[in-house]
Amino acid sequence: MKVAVTGASGSVGSALVPALREAGHDVLTLVRRTPTAGHEIEWHPDDGRIDADRLAGVDAVVHLAGETIGQRWSRGARKRILGSRVDGTGLVAQTIAALEPRPTVFVQASGVGFYGLGDEPVTEESPKGAGFAADVVEAWEQAAEPAREAGIRVVALRKAPIVDAKEGPVGRMRFPFRLGLGGRVGSGQQWWSWVSLPDAIRAYLHALEGDLSGPANVVGGAVTNRDFTKALGRALHRPTIFPLPALAVRLAFGQMGEELLLGGQRPVAERLARAGFAFRDTDLDATLAAALAS
Repeated sequence: MKVAVTGASGSVGSALVPALREAGHDVLTLVRRTPTAGHEIEWHPDDGRIDADRLAGVDAVVHLAGETIGQRWSRGARKRILGSRVDGTGLVAQTIAALEPRPTVFVQASGVGFYGLGDEPVTEESPKGAGFAADVVEAWEQAAEPAREAGIRVVALRKAPIVDAKEGPVGRMRFPFRLGLGGRVGSGQQWWSWVSLPDAIRAYLHALEGDLSGPANVVGGAVTNRDFTKALGRALHRPTIFPLPALAVRLAFGQMGEELLLGGQRPVAERLARAGFAFRDTDLDATLAAALAS
């Protein structure tokens, strides 16, 4: 297929693009500058501009671009987080809906934050939860409606945080843990879900090449925060005896810390399993070791 990818320079995109090419696909990347290579397409989602002519003949679109949610949610950050997801998704969805012929599939990044907080297992059939992250995911996925209405198969991959040495929970925790200052966050009883980067990339390929549609959880496993921090300590050969009190998390990170660090959820990848997809990285210790080694 000819596949256009937004957010190609991010952690997922920089791994997905070579994987797509290795699988035999022709990849175009959307960039927010003047293109310098033949495979680049210019777009400026903040201004609602995109080079639609260059998207002609594209078979599929993978939309990964969006402001990171892993930051303190100030008023400005909230606006950027929501706007980057809704405006960018809406621009791409409206543009490809107007193409002739249209792409056959639109795969958009999404998040397990849709389910809010809780200790009970949740699937794609579970209702939306409460909180800023849940509201963002709902609006993010709804912004793809123009593509869906045009008959394009739309897949929203609700991805758990990726186990990555530079980003996500491991990226944030790695430095204090290396100093021997690591420990559980808050009570440590909240559930943290996770997925390896290789499995996340395989899920995107599966969504492109299969017949999956609608939301799909991308989750390799879920453990309590206490078990997650113990596993990270083992991977780094450091003790985990310095807990981070809930009050300190709230003071440092505000609502982001309340929802993403102190809150918990247990999403299950039910739809991917029914579609014949099997996660390969389900052992947290092995996944952490591989991510830190890379």
